[in-house]
Amino acid sequence: MEQDFEEQRAKMVEKQLIPRGIASGAVLDAMRSVPRHLFVPERLLGSAYEDSPLPIGSGQTISQPYIVAFMSEQLETFPGMRILEIGTGSGYQAAVLAHLGCLVYSVELLDDLAAAAGRVLAALNYDNVSIKRGDGYEGWPEKAPFDAVIVTAAPDSIPDRLIEQLKDGGKMIVPVGGAYSVQLLKRILKTSSGITESDLLPVRFVPMVVSV
Repeated sequence: MEQDFEEQRAKMVEKQLIPRGIASGAVLDAMRSVPRHLFVPERLLGSAYEDSPLPIGSGQTISQPYIVAFMSEQLETFPGMRILEIGTGSGYQAAVLAHLGCLVYSVELLDDLAAAAGRVLAALNYDNVSIKRGDGYEGWPEKAPFDAVIVTAAPDSIPDRLIEQLKDGGKMIVPVGGAYSVQLLKRILKTSSGITESDLLPVRFVPMVVSV
């Protein structure tokens, strides 16, 4: 069975990622290596490596492999890079970044998802991922500043608190837009003189919600 999943990952990379422009050797290796099937519900194992998001419960999804690879590539990671992730979800994006050698500080609003993701990441020995149950809009100020921020749910606008927690020269990858409007994946660069934004591609993410 594990060999079958390994073959499916290799096919995913060759058929879904490389033809769509993912070129980073490190990212492609991570996508070949991280077992996405362990981050999806058991009833969806047969769809684990398809080119689509999948439901993971609590109204949340695991992003399609291409989007995970694309966002990871846009971060331009390096070993030891300190990344704030907003929206742990299944833990798959954090696992890919951990495989790339990054130190991932992931914030998840929902207790059940945070706990489930933590169990899978621990079982896979990704000890360079820390998970905090909390409000994503607040980030993780105690661990700031970060080299990068990656947001896996869509706010209506770029949260100021997350910008504040980026170091000068840091970058953020974030989908922006309402649940029922066009969302754009943006790349934000922070410098001492301010921030610059660039639009990357249209996307559809679950909305980023505020803790109540």
